[in-house]
Amino acid sequence: VYKRQGINAEYMGVDGCDSTKMSKGLSALDPTEEDIQKLLACKVHHGTKNLVQAMERYSFARRKDGIHILDLHCTWQKLILAARVIVTIENPSDVCVISARPYGQRAVLKFAQYTGAQYVAGRFTPGTFTNQIQEKFIQPRLLLVTDPRTDHQAVTESSYVNIPVIAFCDTDSPFNYVDLAIPCNNRGQKAIGMMYWMLTREVLRMRGTIARKVMWDVKVDLFFYRDPEEVGKKEEEQQQQQIAPIDYNEPASQKPVE
Repeated sequence: VYKRQGINAEYMGVDGCDSTKMSKGLSALDPTEEDIQKLLACKVHHGTKNLVQAMERYSFARRKDGIHILDLHCTWQKLILAARVIVTIENPSDVCVISARPYGQRAVLKFAQYTGAQYVAGRFTPGTFTNQIQEKFIQPRLLLVTDPRTDHQAVTESSYVNIPVIAFCDTDSPFNYVDLAIPCNNRGQKAIGMMYWMLTREVLRMRGTIARKVMWDVKVDLFFYRDPEEVGKKEEEQQQQQIAPIDYNEPASQKPVE
């Protein structure tokens, strides 16, 4: 798998992410070959040209064009850890998932739909966690954000009320007030949808809602961002195909009068 990334497996997970240094978990939680192929196809392992010090442990290579490559082993381990944390919350509605970035708004909606969590798609209203007077005031026990930079207002307010934060972090993401970082590409349209789909699937598996040996019947396409203009064009084309054109030059059929 790591050879397909163009990286020697001996250097997998520098600075604490080596599989030989990490404690071995249950074999049932290990990713399958199909899971790794999906992550590679959606370019989840592609970072940015910038690399902050906190993300050095999750990056083990840099391409010639300057793009840092993330370690998929660390990504999967943190994904499983995040699912275990979410499952420990007894009431699913005490989990709040937020995405101000357009590419993640449909993903957080689907995540909330299947897991029962609350979601905030779009602009986060300041004071949602701290101002008890406003109508949209909520008190979650766990916060999941798509990007700690674009969702900085929610992350900052969570520190005021002691709400733990799980965040999808890229190579240049800030780590302020982030308790659990999942290293991945949080800018790609398909990468965000794939990460939310896999996190939703693992949460449902740990809750016992779906069997681990059975494939989840929900397609990952439902978590991908869809451009409203493209959706409108497809709907118009379908309507035009359904309406058959009328040929006025064709003579009308005459039925004999009884």
